[in-house]
Amino acid sequence: MNAISDFFEAFGQLLWGWPMIILLLGTHLYLTVRLRFPQRKIFTAIRLSVSHDKGATGDVSQFGALATALAATIGTGNIIGVATAISLGGPGAVLWCWLTGVFGIATKYSEGLLAIKYRVRQPSGKMLGGPMYSLERGLHCKWLAVLFALFTAVAAFGIGNTVQANAIATVMRDSFGISPWIIGVIIAVLTAVVIIGGVKSIARVCGLLVPLMALFYVAGCLYILCVNSAFVWPAIRLICISAFDPAAVGGGFAGGLVMLAARYGIARGLFSNESGLGSAPIVAAAAQTRNPVRQALVSSSGTFWDTVVICALTGIVVVSSILAYPDITYTDGGSLTNAAFSKIPVVGRPVLTFGLVTFAFSTILGWSYYGERAMEYLKGNRWTMAYRMLYIIALFVGSVANLNMVWNIADCFNALMAIPNLLSLLLLSGVLVKETDKYLWSGHLDAVADEDAGE
Repeated sequence: MNAISDFFEAFGQLLWGWPMIILLLGTHLYLTVRLRFPQRKIFTAIRLSVSHDKGATGDVSQFGALATALAATIGTGNIIGVATAISLGGPGAVLWCWLTGVFGIATKYSEGLLAIKYRVRQPSGKMLGGPMYSLERGLHCKWLAVLFALFTAVAAFGIGNTVQANAIATVMRDSFGISPWIIGVIIAVLTAVVIIGGVKSIARVCGLLVPLMALFYVAGCLYILCVNSAFVWPAIRLICISAFDPAAVGGGFAGGLVMLAARYGIARGLFSNESGLGSAPIVAAAAQTRNPVRQALVSSSGTFWDTVVICALTGIVVVSSILAYPDITYTDGGSLTNAAFSKIPVVGRPVLTFGLVTFAFSTILGWSYYGERAMEYLKGNRWTMAYRMLYIIALFVGSVANLNMVWNIADCFNALMAIPNLLSLLLLSGVLVKETDKYLWSGHLDAVADEDAGE
């Protein structure tokens, strides 16, 4: 088992090395320029996300689809992942993480557009879509579509299941002394209640949970920044300067090179917002929308909230806390997170605990849908219930097991998901430009698209 774990660890480091970072960030930049900076429409995107497209076809509202995607995207990476980037690359990593989110908006926009453009309607009326359908219907590359679906179905048990359940169990054990066995049962039961009802049930719960958990966490972070008010501007200044000048790093921070700050900041930003991973468009395809561009805009707002807002807040909280309390010591992202939040009296620990638990549980719900749709693409409806049952059982196992190997396997399959998805985005960029010009830049954002236009 150690040999297998070592293999996947090495393979994961290879997959998530500079070639993948360059491919992902390069795609972000390419699509940003090619689509004429769709980031300019972010406030339109936010407005559309809370609007209802009357008469539009789909299974859930645009907000329901966004909430489900955010549920899967906003996870422990927004807290521990940001602290990990700081611990490895210094405070400058926060700026690189933030910039990755800004440019990643264009990629998330593109994924949402293709999801609607190439989605299919089943005889039951249910909408199905995602990169596997874009690869099959847009690029006519069935074998690559099958690979993406296979990678997604397997990855769901890692990034969206066992590691999240383990994070919840660990936090509850450390904070309240509750046995992981008990937490495992509770997580499995709560998840079963939600996912048995399918996408509408998942979207309904996520629509309530995501705004609540995000508002609580953001409010908690803002309170901490008020407590650290004397160190907020110095923290922001240090983040910006040290992103390009390693000599600026001092005090309680580990020194480093600009390349280290860029590498870890970009990597954690990419991993956190999932732009380019190909997961979010699976649920975007179920949205009720008049045309592909409207849902593309709504999807793009997910990266804005996840990275541009939440990850940035976490980074400023952590850096300002280190400046305010020079005695903070840490060995990794987890210990840095605990040390930084624990220094804040009364609310520090509750904010961290609530954020980790709710972020992890929401990820479980969102990824259950991704994995199920991927399995349905591979094997049809007859495997749906079996996949749900296996997903629920895996939650209990993840709560009580040692997951070092699972983490390594999950990292590998996440990277393997990204590769075919990025190929579809780059090779179908002409379609993206055409649709964007047709609906967005020509002022026809309210036009109704032909549902049979995808081919």
